[in-house]
Amino acid sequence: MKQYRLAAPERLNQTIQLPASKSISNRALIIYALSGGRNLPENLSDCDDTEVIIEALKYLPDEINIKAAGTAMRFMSAYLSVMRGTHIITGTDRMKHRPIAILVDALRRLGAQIEYVGEEGFPPLKITGKKLEGGQLEIPGNVSSQYISALLMIGPMLKEGLTLQLTGEIISRPYIDLTLWMMGEFGADAKWSSADTITVAHKPYKGRDYYIESDWSGASYWYEMVALSNDPDAEVRLTGLMDGSMQGDSTTRYIFSLLGVKTCFETQQKGVPQMVTLKKNGRGVSKLEYDFVNAPDLAQTFVVTCAALDIPFHFKGLATLKIKETDRIEALKREMKKLGYVIHDANDSELYWDGERCEPQMELGIDTYEDHRMALAFAPYALKHDGLIINNPQVVTKSYPNYWNDLESVGFTIVDN
Repeated sequence: MKQYRLAAPERLNQTIQLPASKSISNRALIIYALSGGRNLPENLSDCDDTEVIIEALKYLPDEINIKAAGTAMRFMSAYLSVMRGTHIITGTDRMKHRPIAILVDALRRLGAQIEYVGEEGFPPLKITGKKLEGGQLEIPGNVSSQYISALLMIGPMLKEGLTLQLTGEIISRPYIDLTLWMMGEFGADAKWSSADTITVAHKPYKGRDYYIESDWSGASYWYEMVALSNDPDAEVRLTGLMDGSMQGDSTTRYIFSLLGVKTCFETQQKGVPQMVTLKKNGRGVSKLEYDFVNAPDLAQTFVVTCAALDIPFHFKGLATLKIKETDRIEALKREMKKLGYVIHDANDSELYWDGERCEPQMELGIDTYEDHRMALAFAPYALKHDGLIINNPQVVTKSYPNYWNDLESVGFTIVDN
């Protein structure tokens, strides 16, 4: 097993070239392919998730292995349903245990020809693409927004377009809004027609040049480092972020303002990639309560940050964490215990900490469960404990391949254990 042992710098002052947004890159690639575009979008993410989509779209082999990329599995399944040809789409062992029945059932109701190759309800899938009629479709609003985005992006290709009604609670709405906004950027007519219904017209995409913004999820780990650093003058500058970004995880700037981190944009111009400076402002809340229903991928970052700052918390809206790369609720409880914090869960969708501590077991190292965000969110804790060990650190390639190099550039010492 590969391990990194981390030692943190005393001072924090550096400019970081953030990775491009994985969320935007993956949507742009599918829309680009559906539009018949010739030029790939600029500044694509170089992460594993995006690479597997690029490879799949470039070669379209009979068997497409998307490895551990859940986004690719969902987006490509919808894409293959409307493109001629027969393909099997598969992935890692963990991917074969991640449910996909809701998406498959929805695509079948639109007329898609999809068969389960193995266990019913789970990948691999055998998909024979064809022209689909489209029409009206109902899907629960509390499922992964990637199911919903996958359906929306093929909407313009359907003969009758798509009217998608979301039932019950709608979670991760910013990711749905991001998809609709990007579809519009490529000429589609897709919009909310009511509070719970989205209408997509049968109107082909138009190919265009497109530049990908930097990743606000990746930015969150640098906010975490500024918050945890003992350097009162800690300052990190991040490139390529937009004020007014459509990325759901851009809410990280607001939540970290509650934890004493100030965000300064280079200019007041909205919608333009620019430099962002993070600084301490010395003021933070005594307890943090937050509903992450619209940004669940930030949960790991804030669990680690709040506990490290000795700030009790109660986080809700975490239901989707149980079907991510791992069961993140259980993984967080287990790994935080190694750091000496007893985290509790409730209703399969909440995590809270009231200050309860236990004897730490730092020597075991932080397990990452083939989940990039476990490594990304726990590594900054080295600012509170020199010698922190991260097990299987290579998982960061899923979204932030250059993460360990970037940590070294700000002064972290990383020893291959």
